[in-house]
Amino acid sequence: MEVKIEGSWKKLLKDEFEKSYFINLVQFLKDEYKTKTVYPKGKRIFYAFECCPFDKVKVVILGQDPYHGPNQANGLCFSVNDGIELPPSLQNIFKELSNDLGISAPQSGNLTRWANQGVFLLNSTLTVRENEPGSHQGKGWEIFTDEVIKLLATTKKNLVFMLWGKFAQDKEKLISPHNHLIFWVQTL
Repeated sequence: MEVKIEGSWKKLLKDEFEKSYFINLVQFLKDEYKTKTVYPKGKRIFYAFECCPFDKVKVVILGQDPYHGPNQANGLCFSVNDGIELPPSLQNIFKELSNDLGISAPQSGNLTRWANQGVFLLNSTLTVRENEPGSHQGKGWEIFTDEVIKLLATTKKNLVFMLWGKFAQDKEKLISPHNHLIFWVQTL
């Protein structure tokens, strides 16, 4: 299976796609998508990469795994498609934006606009079974996303990393605080 991912990322991550853990992950996903309901849809797994090419990344928001309810996950962490009710975590994000900055909540929870402006919305695990949060943890995604985080942290300077929740905060060890600004955001 060829990984469909934006060109700049594909070039930088080419070696990662050939490693045994990733090959095993791809086989696991093929089986999962055949036998289970998995989110996001296959063509949206790497949507965060598509919306925010490597050279455009300014901010990295790291979550745990995609939303696990029907029609919620769209390939960007904390984001839902237009017309989908806002999950509690996204409601809290918008509430904090309003409280801290006076920014009104948008009509939609679709964060594609953020991604197009350089906000890389990455989950540590890029897929999940329906109604089973954490179901694709330990299958290889964390190895892959750790490599993505390390690549960003060692290649770029002055990024803002927002680590939302305990799971994401465990990734702090991959990021140099001397080169980047790191925020911990407690889950509400």
